[in-house]
Amino acid sequence: MQTKPTKGQFTGRHMLMAMIGGFGIVIAVNFYMASLATSGFGGVIVKNTYVASQKFNGWLDEAERQRELGWEAQPQRADDGHLVVETLGVPELAMASAMIRRPLGELEASELELVRQTDGRFRSVEPIAEGRWIVRLEIASAGQSWRQEQQIR
Repeated sequence: MQTKPTKGQFTGRHMLMAMIGGFGIVIAVNFYMASLATSGFGGVIVKNTYVASQKFNGWLDEAERQRELGWEAQPQRADDGHLVVETLGVPELAMASAMIRRPLGELEASELELVRQTDGRFRSVEPIAEGRWIVRLEIASAGQSWRQEQQIR
């Protein structure tokens, strides 16, 4: 003969509700995290990791050649919105170009035309929007080239 559970007694029904509630929370958090992960990824950084690993030593050699040039550049967004690049050790006849893009997750990108100013700095012709940008600078002079990627705000 079965007796009714007394008040405050933990029963199978309580256990079932605890299990459903616990797993429900875990599943809800997993779906939320998965939606954040898929909506925040703007694309593939390296299309083929094997090929990238084969080129790695070449990239290190190129970085060493750039370091030996002794060129330095510091990009920043000026108060008027233009990209300004202060340089050190860069030849006077050097040409510079810049590609800007938003950090991962935001697909906005554009190429900027940089013009050398009388004070030696480079300045973009068009202003850039406020916010975080990744600037890829390329400076070339007399057959030598130098590249740098840097984040600005």
